[in-house]
Amino acid sequence: MNYLTVENISKSYGEKMLFENISFSINKGQKVAFVAKNGTGKSTMLKIIAGLDKSDGDQSRIIIPKEISIGYLDQNPDLHGNHTVMEAVYDSETPIIHAIRAYDLCMLQPDNQDAVQKALEKMDELNAWDYEAKIKMILSKLNITKLDQLISSLSGGQQKRVAMAKILIKEPDFLIIDEPTNHLDLEMIEWLEGFLSRQNLTLFMVTHDRYFLERVCDSIVELDGGKIYKYNGNYSNYLEKKASRQDQLSKEVDSAKSLMRTELNWMRRQPKARGTKAKARVDAFYNLEKKANQKVDEDRLELNIKTTRLGSKILELHNIVKQYDEIKIIEKFNYKFKKKDRVGIVGKNGVGKSTFLNMLLQLEQPDGGKVVKGETVLFGYYSQDGIKLDGEKRVIDVVRDIAEFIPIDGKGRNISASMLLERFLFDKDHQYTYVHKLSGGERRRLYLLTILMTNPNFLILDEPTNDLDIITLNILEEFLMDFKGCLVIVTHDRHFMDKLVDHLFVFEGEGKIKDYPGNYSAYRNWKSDQDQLKTASKEKEPTAKIEETPTADAPAKRRLNYNEQMEYRNLENEIAKLEIKKKQITEKFNDTSLTNEQMTALSVELGQVTKSIEEKEDRWLELSEFA
Repeated sequence: MNYLTVENISKSYGEKMLFENISFSINKGQKVAFVAKNGTGKSTMLKIIAGLDKSDGDQSRIIIPKEISIGYLDQNPDLHGNHTVMEAVYDSETPIIHAIRAYDLCMLQPDNQDAVQKALEKMDELNAWDYEAKIKMILSKLNITKLDQLISSLSGGQQKRVAMAKILIKEPDFLIIDEPTNHLDLEMIEWLEGFLSRQNLTLFMVTHDRYFLERVCDSIVELDGGKIYKYNGNYSNYLEKKASRQDQLSKEVDSAKSLMRTELNWMRRQPKARGTKAKARVDAFYNLEKKANQKVDEDRLELNIKTTRLGSKILELHNIVKQYDEIKIIEKFNYKFKKKDRVGIVGKNGVGKSTFLNMLLQLEQPDGGKVVKGETVLFGYYSQDGIKLDGEKRVIDVVRDIAEFIPIDGKGRNISASMLLERFLFDKDHQYTYVHKLSGGERRRLYLLTILMTNPNFLILDEPTNDLDIITLNILEEFLMDFKGCLVIVTHDRHFMDKLVDHLFVFEGEGKIKDYPGNYSAYRNWKSDQDQLKTASKEKEPTAKIEETPTADAPAKRRLNYNEQMEYRNLENEIAKLEIKKKQITEKFNDTSLTNEQMTALSVELGQVTKSIEEKEDRWLELSEFA
């Protein structure tokens, strides 16, 4: 079944044409990625398909069957600031979601027995318990726990996760998602990969995450040079077929150029009055000229900016300690950075990665220990929240404010601001565009340029890959691989991290930081092996163990796994339901018209319910020790 047909859609802003007469289609069950350079209209394309923007021209058509429900996740979702997280997540007309929302509200005020009873009856009536468990799973995986928080109090990343939970909970037939992995930590991304890989899900998305493209998508639609190219298969297949297409195009252009020289000589020799055959040859010449002037690789970002010399003493961390209230961020961590150190920082959202970077930069002081910086260290800090470019300035002025000429080597050679911008894919016309008119990816590319222009020898990159197109990412990786200084990266882009880092600082929680020798994929494989060994050793343990008095060297108390966490949460709901049922049975004993048989039946039922409550309370107490 065809879910989407796009016919002849076009979009321009003033003189800038984003795309023209674009057509393609998506069938049920397909998972399609849309790939293009920054500033060519990827997000605009998604908005047009989702019905939030309009195509130019009368011939444009977007065809989606009426019975198909659509879910759209914007790159920067617009949620109502005065709503709570619960109101945002459960913002749906679906009766089952209304019932679950009412039930969750009752659980916040369990003393209102009448309301609880009505909520339980409605949940039973709609068979909503499995669906409720699924919603709790989605919220748990996206680390959305405080449902009574106001949206206005959340960070941009937290709001993106709330918006994602909202769209996943609704279960639309057709998902349209713009940059789904931004603001997710690595565990969340890996869970989302599995969730979106389901066979019955139809997906159209924009993402720069190459591992995500590889593992989720079965088709890729590329906008290149104003034309649409569709590739069946995942990202690896796309790269292979694109290289083949460009190689073939290159041969065709070379052949056309050779033939055009011959045809040009003929054109110059011919008189103005020509016969029919001559005119046909002239028309063919102009078509040939158009083909010969095609650019095979029309843009290539270049990075070859000078790196300031780095001395022998770089950056040293001596027993640094940091905590907020009772939450330990870092506990007695030591490290001395060496030349060409390449460190990736890994950990869940909220464990203190940004705090750690601020301490490296000495923007924040540790509670204990000290950070010692060498005299020659010149930091370049790319922050995910640091893009504060003046929107009313032109692109060229942003660069000229830093320097008119920029050194590119140690031999005294310089490059002008305009030439540097061209190497960063800002052509001469684009250089006089106002910053506020740039796309998100173009602003990030300009921000990256302003960081590198200062010639740093110690680069700290906090989520540098957000919104950058794949072309820019590939060239940035090449530059960083040749970078002579130190490199510290926080990123959710596993491909980027795997390619660039030699070892990881893994934030494990409770102030513990593990220095792992290897890249992210190696760490994930090692951790998976460790988890399997722990599971196997637990299975071999005897079921009954004599309790021993814990000593100072006793291992840390075990934590609940995911299934146990879900069981722990559900037990509270189940006990509440059983207590209400017990109360109802007890009240029935007040009926003086009951026969002996009915009294006996009620007694048996009451005994079963009481036993069930006791068993569930025992289990709840058992799990609560580790919660």
